[in-house]
Amino acid sequence: MALMITDECINCDVCEPECPNDAIYMGVEIYEIDPRKCTECVGHFDEPQCVQICPVACIPVSPGHVETRETLWQKFERLTAAKAAEAPHVGEAPAAPATLG
Repeated sequence: MALMITDECINCDVCEPECPNDAIYMGVEIYEIDPRKCTECVGHFDEPQCVQICPVACIPVSPGHVETRETLWQKFERLTAAKAAEAPHVGEAPAAPATLG
């Protein structure tokens, strides 16, 4: 179950930096949550951090994105693997610049 931010959001900016998956971003009018990245903090914390810190309680479960805890865990593993693949590896030489020819 991905979470969502309702229109009760006051744009206080406290939720975005709490998301370990970078799923929260500023939308057109209010913050939004990308359901492809939201794991409800499964794999990181026992409780969703955005829900814990939101001063107006405007972050419920999204009825359009119902997922089991197992599905959320699989999403966490997929996101973690993708992030690890993007990160430079310690001791690895930087990629050579592309040559124009």
